[in-house]
Amino acid sequence: MTNTADLPNRMTSSNKAGLRVAGITLVAIALAAAGGSAGATEFSQMLRDKSTVSFVSKQMGVPVEGGFRSFSTRIGFDPARPGAANVRIDIDLASIDTGSAPADEEVAGRQWFNAKDFPQASFAATGVKPLGGDRYEVAGKLSIKGRSRDVVAPFTFRQDGATGVFDGVFSLMRLDYAIGEGPWADTGTVANEVKIRFHVVAAAAATRK
Repeated sequence: MTNTADLPNRMTSSNKAGLRVAGITLVAIALAAAGGSAGATEFSQMLRDKSTVSFVSKQMGVPVEGGFRSFSTRIGFDPARPGAANVRIDIDLASIDTGSAPADEEVAGRQWFNAKDFPQASFAATGVKPLGGDRYEVAGKLSIKGRSRDVVAPFTFRQDGATGVFDGVFSLMRLDYAIGEGPWADTGTVANEVKIRFHVVAAAAATRK
């Protein structure tokens, strides 16, 4: 026969064991949830007034700097999941700013950008991979004047409070895109290589749940 005097002790031991198991389970669930949400901040809202797209070319061996006044981005970047990033940049070519109005008009013209027929240059990413630390690499298609080429651009990312800051640079060969036709195809006058720099500041979207 069961000694009824032992039942409270047995129930107490059973309850304690059950509570321990339940407690461990809850802790495991909490840790899993924390792991799943850690780093789940996605930066997706470009701050236009803090972002720039600029370039450096060489004319007769002298560096010439400029930029673009109008461009837009569609970006989604979570540093914890860089492989899932999506990036697109569209640049209004007629918004070029070389520091000289006559030069701006010339470069927007038919022999250069032909902005009337091809108003935008675009970059669409096909993949992002981490390189270690704050360094990454984005690959994609750059399209200008109806011509597309594969581009790989290294960039850095740092989080600054509620914003993410992306800085990168890559080179393109202007003649690959027929930028500078006719007499301007002479690379002794204007170098073929052009360096493109981007500085994009993006706000964080709401944390995913």
